[in-house]
Amino acid sequence: MSTKPNPDLYGLPFATDSYNGMPYLYLGRSGLRVSKVGLGTWKIGYPETGDGSRVDEKAAFGLFDRAMEMGVTFWDTANRYNDSSGNSERVIGKWLANNPEQRRNVVIATKIFGCMDGSTPNHCRLGRGAIKEAVYASLDRLQTDHVELLYFHGYDPVTPIDESLDAVADLISQDVVRYLGLSNFTQDQLRMYFEMEKSGYPRILCVQNGFNLLEGTRFPEEDVRELCANTGIAFIAWSPLGAGLLTDRYLDPGKVGKGDRLVDENTLDKKLTPENRERLGRLHELSGKWGISISQIALAYMLGLPGMGPVIPSASKLEHLESNAKAATIELDPQQRVEIARALAPASG
Repeated sequence: MSTKPNPDLYGLPFATDSYNGMPYLYLGRSGLRVSKVGLGTWKIGYPETGDGSRVDEKAAFGLFDRAMEMGVTFWDTANRYNDSSGNSERVIGKWLANNPEQRRNVVIATKIFGCMDGSTPNHCRLGRGAIKEAVYASLDRLQTDHVELLYFHGYDPVTPIDESLDAVADLISQDVVRYLGLSNFTQDQLRMYFEMEKSGYPRILCVQNGFNLLEGTRFPEEDVRELCANTGIAFIAWSPLGAGLLTDRYLDPGKVGKGDRLVDENTLDKKLTPENRERLGRLHELSGKWGISISQIALAYMLGLPGMGPVIPSASKLEHLESNAKAATIELDPQQRVEIARALAPASG
């Protein structure tokens, strides 16, 4: 019998704050560490089925492989992504089945709330049965026995909060779900859940609402971020790059056309207002001055805002993923942050 040490089992650090060069941070008030830059997967699916996705399985597998190489291990999905098809979860599940040794390295976050996996009123919202059946269905698509983070994808004004949290507590006790977050919640709705923690219910680690530097928050509750900063809850912005708006490619809108996401979704004129075009121009000047892209400026700036947790930009190409990942290691100095704030300020007069 050989007594030669296995190099794969020895020489590991006692503790680490990074993986494959990617810095990690704690998610809210927990011991869960996540990559500073994660990966949003809401446009990953099977475009050939008409599910509305834009990244097919082959391209997604390439993104996932490269994400692991760069330490981008916090993957965000939801059961209803891509026309309630579940296909974002399915693609992740197929990759995990092909790469079982990587499961322990990936932090998977998924969401439940809207009608899914059935068409009766019991297949939506946050009743006990709806939560459990939705989670079990997500696990089946993801081809895993647990998810690290489960979000409630919206606030349920009807179901008693204790019923919803009891169901999650059961799932946590079974190690089917490990942590709980909330998405698309207002400050008052968050506070109701925070109060339940005092009675021993599962604590909330994070809230995921829409936010980007050009458009602000999709919801009027701007103070959600302030509440997060004051309570230790991590704020996670969905669509932190404004569906691609915070990139170089919209500096000349005449160069974008069919095949571009904002064009295809008929939102370009709404998003690329004269004011936002001016702001992008100012960010472009800083980009040239500092040698980093507009998207990297945006992500690095966001990561330094009070209460912010990780960022989870989506990517449709490897170069997008690689650029986003590099933002995790960009340290903006105070003067740079002042210049970015000025670039983002509305034009006077």
